[in-house]
Amino acid sequence: MRYSKVLIACEESQSVTIQFRKLGISAFSCDIIPCFGGHPEWHIINDGWDMILAFPPCTYLTVTGNRWFNIEKYGEKAIKRYKDRELAVEFFMKIINADCPKIAVENPVGVMSTRYKKPTQIIHPYYFGDPFEKRTCLWLNGLPPLIKTNEVNPPPRYISKSGKTMATWYAYAPHKDRGKLRSKTFPGIAKAMAEQWSKELLIR
Repeated sequence: MRYSKVLIACEESQSVTIQFRKLGISAFSCDIIPCFGGHPEWHIINDGWDMILAFPPCTYLTVTGNRWFNIEKYGEKAIKRYKDRELAVEFFMKIINADCPKIAVENPVGVMSTRYKKPTQIIHPYYFGDPFEKRTCLWLNGLPPLIKTNEVNPPPRYISKSGKTMATWYAYAPHKDRGKLRSKTFPGIAKAMAEQWSKELLIR
């Protein structure tokens, strides 16, 4: 008998890994930087996975950074950013095409909707009990879309003097922390992934 193993790729926070572990499933996180979830013993690289959940860096994939690709304005920096985007796209595709029967890749709205295909579903933390708005895309292979567990109302959006709107929790965050906050997986989503997708694993 072999128990299922789950790889949580590009997740240094270990939020999703911990939720799977709470259900008794052998989940392991991996990233190019050390984990800060408190369980380095679960932060390894291995193969033969039954499920891969990946959260690849979105810096060069998200549409929110499109203004930095203006070559006339930013010159060599923009050219380098285009090259970095191609590497990010290649990395995304390696994950989604990995030899694994069940794969989920998470990212914000970005270029992969055109470079690959539209996401299987788009979710927000407030679908799962956390009163925050964060448009999150999921590309799924062999896994069902997540079902809302506890939909709540997010606070009204922040409106700037220019009329631009954004999620309140993000608007008031210090600018230096926004990148890290944008990559955060909220507890409700992590729990839903673990509880719903663990049912797709077979003990054999």
